[in-house]
Amino acid sequence: MQADGEDYELKQMKDMAAARKRWEALVREEKVKVLTPREAGYAIQLTNKTLLDVRPSTEHHKAWVKGSTWIPIFDVDDKFDAGTLSRQITSFVMGGWWSGVPTLSYNNQFLSKVAEKYPKDIDLIVACQKGLRSLAACELLYNAGYKNLFWVQGGLEAAEEEVFVMSGPGTLMLLIL
Repeated sequence: MQADGEDYELKQMKDMAAARKRWEALVREEKVKVLTPREAGYAIQLTNKTLLDVRPSTEHHKAWVKGSTWIPIFDVDDKFDAGTLSRQITSFVMGGWWSGVPTLSYNNQFLSKVAEKYPKDIDLIVACQKGLRSLAACELLYNAGYKNLFWVQGGLEAAEEEVFVMSGPGTLMLLIL
């Protein structure tokens, strides 16, 4: 069991390093434009641009930007099949048991749900809690034909309280991941 967990962790680290290089290229080549949380807040308030919140349900249900659209790129994986069980065990062993962080899996319906709601020529501001998942979402959306993408650098967590009009029982700044 230990070797399987180590192999999974090594593959995950290599995949993440490759993904970061792709994401940095998207930003460097300006295929995805970068916004600070303050700039995103102004764009939403002054121009009615759309904010796509890609955070998992565990984060979204605590607090969200009023008027945003929520379509998670990853969500809580509560299945107990052979494919997910090893990931859940690895997550548990690697600290998930004390951190309370659930195992997340890619939402296979992410792109289709976005396509149902938005045409490919819309200006779409994409945000998550810290900025990584939203950058992954931007890559998927760009590759699917969306060309007017804006990424909230640092995520919603980096926003000052007055930047976004909030809804929900909590705040964005106090989310523990």
